[in-house]
Amino acid sequence: MKIVLTGGGTGGHIFPLIAVAKKIKAKKPEVQFLFIGPKGKLEEEVFGKEGIPTKNIMAGKVRRYFSWLYFIDFVKLPIGFIQALWLLLRYMPDAIFSKGGYASIPVVLAGWIYRIPILTHESDSIPGVANSFIGKFSQRVAVSYPEAEKEFPAEQVVLTGNPIREDILQGNAQRIREKLGLTNSKKIIFVYGGSQGAKNINEKILDILPKIIKKYQIIHQTGEKNFEEVTRKAGELGFKAGREGYEPIAFVGDDLKDILAAADLVITRAGANSISEIAANGKPTILIPIAKSANDHQRMNAYSLARSGAAIVLEESNLGEHLLMGRIDEILENQELNQKLSEGIKKFYHPDAAEKIADGIIELADGN
Repeated sequence: MKIVLTGGGTGGHIFPLIAVAKKIKAKKPEVQFLFIGPKGKLEEEVFGKEGIPTKNIMAGKVRRYFSWLYFIDFVKLPIGFIQALWLLLRYMPDAIFSKGGYASIPVVLAGWIYRIPILTHESDSIPGVANSFIGKFSQRVAVSYPEAEKEFPAEQVVLTGNPIREDILQGNAQRIREKLGLTNSKKIIFVYGGSQGAKNINEKILDILPKIIKKYQIIHQTGEKNFEEVTRKAGELGFKAGREGYEPIAFVGDDLKDILAAADLVITRAGANSISEIAANGKPTILIPIAKSANDHQRMNAYSLARSGAAIVLEESNLGEHLLMGRIDEILENQELNQKLSEGIKKFYHPDAAEKIADGIIELADGN
């Protein structure tokens, strides 16, 4: 059995692809995988570690707004489509698992031409432009939120939840405390802007860093691009990295499971993958959705949780230091609210998501 994986660009696409691939491998040990998508450092590292070969193609971003980059993307898409046609012709898989997004479009279109069965996964509560388009060429669409079900034909869509890495529940809180030199006497806040960090969140945390450190400890994933700037500004405030309970890290990588086990509060964007990882660990959370995410999907994700009492949502445009610090204190000092948020977010964890999607892909491949 041969399966092509496609998507990429962020950890929110790559790690679910890996989670599903592992489930398929457990059920079908003879399976062969190939990842086809845009070239990226994270893709090379993660798929290389899992022994999955990669082939790179061009992919033009689908935009809802005017940009001069649109003309470059307009050229990239047909080139990527031709590249995908050639790669699929040579490999000819039994099925394609698309994580969706603009990076998947050339592969899905080429797969449709060859009549290769396709399963697409939509992570967000409201599908983006790319996935709404890709869904028309897919035999099945798996979704993470009930709100997304109505966006696709009933006979095609299935609610699975968001697949996440299996080891996310195997964290060891004491291990990360010892590794980073954190004390047991102060609560830990994990600032987590997704795999690429979040510049605006970084700046807001630095604004209140002196107040936070008086009471709590912080593990702060800054993103590779922002790490030097964050550590420099923290130093100017008198907080040297790795001292006094402030731990900035460019990218937490494999330590994520331990950090989530240790965290008493998570402050993050509202990407579907991050939410699922936090939900699996049942951590009280402050969500700060990107103000201008594609199709406003982060705000939709965030308020889907907020309506269920599963998270506190703060708008980026209204994120004053008194409001943010007030919410941090409220959650960490009010045990009743803390427990409510912890129990509420657990409802958004679907432990069988990867297995359900794997079963669907295997069924499509066997019927091909």
